[in-house]
Amino acid sequence: MSAPAVHRLGHVALRVSDMARAKAFYQSLGLQLTWEAADWAYLQSPASGDGVALLSPDYRAAGPHFAFHFERRSDVDAVHDQLQASGHPVGPVHDHRDGTASFYLQDSEGNWLEVLYEPPGGIATNTAVEPIPSLRPGPGARPA
Repeated sequence: MSAPAVHRLGHVALRVSDMARAKAFYQSLGLQLTWEAADWAYLQSPASGDGVALLSPDYRAAGPHFAFHFERRSDVDAVHDQLQASGHPVGPVHDHRDGTASFYLQDSEGNWLEVLYEPPGGIATNTAVEPIPSLRPGPGARPA
């Protein structure tokens, strides 16, 4: 059985030494702050929902990585189960406070990635902005 198709490359996570400076830089490029915590922040393109996670030196839940986003929570579980059944090491699936669910793993070359379910209305925010839905292709749309 084949794994569900990746919906999109949804975000990258970067380690930063100066959170205020990094947030200001990415906001100057038009990204919108949608989640802010003491040790990390998440900024998104208002046009597409694509994101950048900024991880402070104190953030320990994950390190630098990229994330594939999926449209259904069950797809994340299916990918997890398929990788695990094939013998590929994967972390546990976690449900997050922002409505997402994900797990982490390393690819065959040692790069870290996250497999993440993104709710239909976008990733919840804890700032004053509304969630930004991901750019979803319309009927008949073809990949570029």
